[in-house]
Amino acid sequence: MIRQGDLVKRKSYGGDIIFRVQSVDQTNQRVILRGVDYRLLADAPVADLIEVKSDQFVDSSRFHSPQTVEPMRRLVRERMAMYREQSSTPLKGQQVGNFYFEVPGKVLHLDGDPLYLRKCMTMYEDLHIPAQGLHMQESQMASALERLLPQVKPDIVVVTGHDGFIKNRSDLDIYALSSYKNSGHFVKAVEVARNYERNRDALIVVAGACQSHFEALLSAGANFASSPARVLIHALDPLFIASKVSYTPSKNTVSMLELMESTVTGLEGLGGVESRGCHRMGLPRLEKIPSQKPLSV
Repeated sequence: MIRQGDLVKRKSYGGDIIFRVQSVDQTNQRVILRGVDYRLLADAPVADLIEVKSDQFVDSSRFHSPQTVEPMRRLVRERMAMYREQSSTPLKGQQVGNFYFEVPGKVLHLDGDPLYLRKCMTMYEDLHIPAQGLHMQESQMASALERLLPQVKPDIVVVTGHDGFIKNRSDLDIYALSSYKNSGHFVKAVEVARNYERNRDALIVVAGACQSHFEALLSAGANFASSPARVLIHALDPLFIASKVSYTPSKNTVSMLELMESTVTGLEGLGGVESRGCHRMGLPRLEKIPSQKPLSV
């Protein structure tokens, strides 16, 4: 018997994706499924499901496996290596490393899926990236950004969640926003971000989810978006892009090929335009500043 929380595959799709059962409608014998690896929300009849036993499931989500998170951790190590190299340069008889501090780009992450958001926030913390995350429906993201952008003042905005083609449409047009569940909402959110900051290097926008309308998102002002080939994207792909931008020096443009190599789904799932990074070095380190009394007015 299929229960909420079970791991399953769909027989009609050849068992290509592992899902977790989100809810079960016993009356109609249908279930709502959430992709473990991919940002996919689907429904299916109970009769179409094959249960995946826990002893057969070897961390399919890969949220913390080496092949998924290692590219981002390597990026952090590269930044620290650069930091140490600069630290070997004398500064009036001192080591530069005694004075420098690092400022990665700050991320505001809006996600239509609470589970994926929690996992993304754990990864931001693991990578030492300042980030604020909120779960909300995709339809609420545009209005939320109008309020949040002046408050948070992020360097990078991520708007993601669930998307895809609307099923059972005889007139499906992949270039029409009306053919997608949430691409129109993502487009409105991007437009709000661009009304707040028109410079694509001053505010980096990462937008979209599985099968999103890539061209519409870029036209609205996104720096990076899904999905050029209308494929499913990995749940962490938007985070990977934000992390790469956060740790790329502000004087450099982000390497597009390196960026896509950092994602799981690659160029079929994500693309974008040349953009500058958000990482900055600063000095002096705050702990080196002697304590002072507040100035009197």
